[in-house]
Amino acid sequence: MAVHLIRDIFAYADRFQGSVFVIQIDYDVIAHPSFPVVLQDLVLLHQIGIRVVLVPGARRHIDQVLERYGISCPTVQGVRVSRPEAIPFIKMAAFDAANRVMTLLSRHRVTGIIGNWVRSRGLGVINGVDYEESGKVDRISIDLIEAVLDDGLVPIFPCIGWSSTGKPYNISSLELAARLAADLGAAKLFYLAGFEGLTRETLQIPEDFLLDSSGRISRLYPDQAMQLLQNNPQCDQYIASMIECSVNACRAGVERAHIVDGRRDGVILEEVFTNQGVGTMIHKAPFESLRAMTDEDVPAVIRLMQPAMEKGILVQRSAEDLQQQLSDYVVYAADEQIVGCGALHRWGEDCAEIAALAADTDKPYEGVGERLLQYLLEKARSIGCRTVFVLTTQTADWFARFGFEHADIDHLPPQRRESYNPQRRSRVLLHHLKD
Repeated sequence: MAVHLIRDIFAYADRFQGSVFVIQIDYDVIAHPSFPVVLQDLVLLHQIGIRVVLVPGARRHIDQVLERYGISCPTVQGVRVSRPEAIPFIKMAAFDAANRVMTLLSRHRVTGIIGNWVRSRGLGVINGVDYEESGKVDRISIDLIEAVLDDGLVPIFPCIGWSSTGKPYNISSLELAARLAADLGAAKLFYLAGFEGLTRETLQIPEDFLLDSSGRISRLYPDQAMQLLQNNPQCDQYIASMIECSVNACRAGVERAHIVDGRRDGVILEEVFTNQGVGTMIHKAPFESLRAMTDEDVPAVIRLMQPAMEKGILVQRSAEDLQQQLSDYVVYAADEQIVGCGALHRWGEDCAEIAALAADTDKPYEGVGERLLQYLLEKARSIGCRTVFVLTTQTADWFARFGFEHADIDHLPPQRRESYNPQRRSRVLLHHLKD
């Protein structure tokens, strides 16, 4: 295992200890031969102190059961019309999926518990369609769920909710997971999907979206996600619902939602414990305040960098220097002021330098430096770079947390080697980007 990956794991394990992860699992993943390994990875999350909440999907399983018993329930706009005679069979399929998950948890001596914590109500008639026994989440008994989590148990939610009179409704596991994540204040919402993910092979993707070398969308803002749906009106309704639920969760306060191929070995660990991830992350905050630097920003950026330049942490730069490389710079704006900046200078086809990284040290802006670094790394990856380097005199340990490793001057591109200032004795740190 690479050293940088070990560092990533320890950093993220400490960061997320005690956090809530809500994980919806598509039935195609549950039925896949690799699911026992996927479940084992979820157990690892539980064992390192992450509070895991599981929502097994049963869409495909319900289809199979209804077909077996000759019951027809049409789907309109991606929503099943759950007829009264179908409800016993829908419940059977939903609880069977949940029980499969609970059984595998038991093999790892982890106790899962299924409860009737979800109050629901009927969808009613929408655009002339009576959805009969299909419902939506009305209220969730969050205090009871938190007590379950405090006891070290893993709550499992089948896609069934009950009315105040005890009437069962078939509810969307996608919507249930998003609502749970919002109400529990989850750090992450995961959709372990039964498809390869959001890629240019299946979607029309705007040119300004960040893609990895395989064509996968790596990150989306909520507004971008909705734009993606508008650009793809023929998108599979289930995938569209997954994207919409991710957006709704982020707008309701969830930090990040992830859509990943749950059939892929190790996918949940790679998505959680590595910087680059392997799925699509929809996030409300970190990069929404990041933008390209403008002429008007230059004075504020100089003021921001001044303390670090005086201490010798950053190389001295003038306003003219910044103007000459304006397109390389990004700024982090918050509270109508510039609180962070950084630059990505390209050297050749597959190498880039991160420079001029500075952030306000006031407590409200903690983490801005990390967000800038992650953005610049992602930008480097998106333009085809395989290696990123930094030159630093005093912050080598900080960069090491994010996978940078010590190197010598010979590892620099020839042109950059020529401009290296030996009097500063800057350390050279390299980061090898993965596809």
